[in-house]
Amino acid sequence: MRMGKNVLKRLGGTLAVALLTCACTLSQTKSAPVDPGVRGGPPGVGGPLSGLTADETTFFQDGQGRFAETEVVQGGSNNGLGPRFNSNQCFSCHSQPNMGGTSPAQNPLIAVATLNGAKNVVPWFITANGPVREARFKRSNGAPDGNVHALFVITGRSDAPGCDIPQFNFLPAGNPLTGKGGNRNIIFRIPTPVFGAGLIEAIPDSVILANQQANVAQKAALGISGHPNAHLSGNVNRSANDGTITRFGWKAQNKSLLLFAAEAYNVEMGISNQLFPQERDETPSCLFTATPNDALNFTTPATSATSNPAVISDIEAFANFMRMLAPPTPAPDTPSLSNGRTTFIKIGCAHCHTPSLTTGKMIASGSSTVPNAALSNQTAQLLSDLLVHHMGKGLADGITQGAAGPDEFRTAPLWGVGQRIFFLHDGRTSNLVEAIKAHKSRGSEANKVIDHFNKLSTEEQQGIIDFLRSL
Repeated sequence: MRMGKNVLKRLGGTLAVALLTCACTLSQTKSAPVDPGVRGGPPGVGGPLSGLTADETTFFQDGQGRFAETEVVQGGSNNGLGPRFNSNQCFSCHSQPNMGGTSPAQNPLIAVATLNGAKNVVPWFITANGPVREARFKRSNGAPDGNVHALFVITGRSDAPGCDIPQFNFLPAGNPLTGKGGNRNIIFRIPTPVFGAGLIEAIPDSVILANQQANVAQKAALGISGHPNAHLSGNVNRSANDGTITRFGWKAQNKSLLLFAAEAYNVEMGISNQLFPQERDETPSCLFTATPNDALNFTTPATSATSNPAVISDIEAFANFMRMLAPPTPAPDTPSLSNGRTTFIKIGCAHCHTPSLTTGKMIASGSSTVPNAALSNQTAQLLSDLLVHHMGKGLADGITQGAAGPDEFRTAPLWGVGQRIFFLHDGRTSNLVEAIKAHKSRGSEANKVIDHFNKLSTEEQQGIIDFLRSL
């Protein structure tokens, strides 16, 4: 009898282990949604808005050409690169899936680091298959910072003789692909795509405010408050200069495309301009051209017969290009994609990623008496409310811009997301499923929405992923 009990005891233990092993195996093999990756086929983006006039098309093409120009320190057609910079052309950072996009698959900054004899060391967070990143310091000299600290210097370049300034120190190193770990004082940003930017600029403040108040009870029930970058009103991201709503950049920190272009020209390429006329590093031995480097071209002759965009500055040309750049074209709709869109809306994603907003009735671009038909009274299917929201501890970057605090970010427009490679503000992942789940952390306004996502069936979750990759 004693032996029988022992046998049963051993069998019971064996059975328990078997059941536990089975449960673990089932848990490990449970299906989960899969990001299919970058949508194939032609880019479907990079061209101008439809309906532009001949003059508007001329200025678009001029800006497009300048967007691709490679800048040098001296001796080129557009002098002024450096003294500190991240890259040498707009296109290098905005090229996926076409000009105006975001970080490409092959990182161009590797080659830029040592171009023309430069002696730069490639920072640890810049890798051949990782995203283009800019670096911001949380603090400097014991005080809050938040500014972009350029990756490279012109020291050693053949077109910068006598310049000898050191790179910033970005060590200690962390994970080069995710950018996590390493120097805790540094945070990263990847380039934002500018497709359809003119439509975003053309959306009236009143439309943004009305959308903010829409479905307010449902938003409140989900913990969505939309309290972005408030300088004046306390509830929207407003410019400190004139009180209107700002809308460009990861924290909606820039008001207009002209300001957006001018800041990037100075911060990313070290080229001073008429909105940012001082050099960011004024070491005398590293200044080779007059400041601002980029200005109006007064000496360019104009003719009355044809449009002559050469007279305008680069920053104005960049703004023209972005303003008249068409939004992405999504993949053809299918019943499956339609179901994914419905689920996306049902679980609450659309409360922040608003499917569409409408531009103003009369938007000027080149003429205030003849409004631009391509920008006026258009439906912009951007999937954003253009407000900033608390995204929680997991995504917090510790940087305050305006009144957009350490964990607040603008709702990223999702049009074109199907052809993006890197996600979130710092490019920490290339997996759309991981990017969605990263929205959930302590203090995030998206927590309840992500809970709803996690409760969906695998098929429903996959439907949302497929819908997003169709955009």
